[in-house]
Amino acid sequence: MNRLLRRLAVGTAIAGAAILALGALAYASGARINSTKSIPVGLYWLSSEPVEKGAYVMFCPPPIGVFEEARARGYLGAGFCPGGYGYLMKRVLAAKDDVVIISDEGVRVNGELLPHSAPIRADRNGRPLPRFPAERFTLGGSELLLMSDVSGTSFDGRYFGPIHRSQIKGVIRAVFTW
Repeated sequence: MNRLLRRLAVGTAIAGAAILALGALAYASGARINSTKSIPVGLYWLSSEPVEKGAYVMFCPPPIGVFEEARARGYLGAGFCPGGYGYLMKRVLAAKDDVVIISDEGVRVNGELLPHSAPIRADRNGRPLPRFPAERFTLGGSELLLMSDVSGTSFDGRYFGPIHRSQIKGVIRAVFTW
């Protein structure tokens, strides 16, 4: 019996190490898993495609107040980005020369109301959510508006505003979503 338990423990340890090694190799090769409602939940792959409107991207939030508060409240996880933030995944919904209007009705880009974009006043715990201070602005060449196009509860551009292109770590392509 003791011998059987030892073999089982060794086999489990080897299988666990193999799974970890496979996961590390997949990550190093570009595999990313999204488990949030910001974009469809699933497996994504980093690509070399250009950052443009409509693309899903992975980015590092800049270490500024709105993201510090979001992390303290649990909206973002810890990770390897500056400031200790984890990567966020969103869709590019506005870029250079697009006119953005943020109102109680939602976010409009060049006059078109984006789905799921009405700002929420408070989170689930009743704490007021931040609001990007400008109601109307035109994006410059290095700015992008990153938002969810699938969830009205995502912490996205309606709260933190435009992101500089330098924060983008890559375009991600869906491999399998559910």
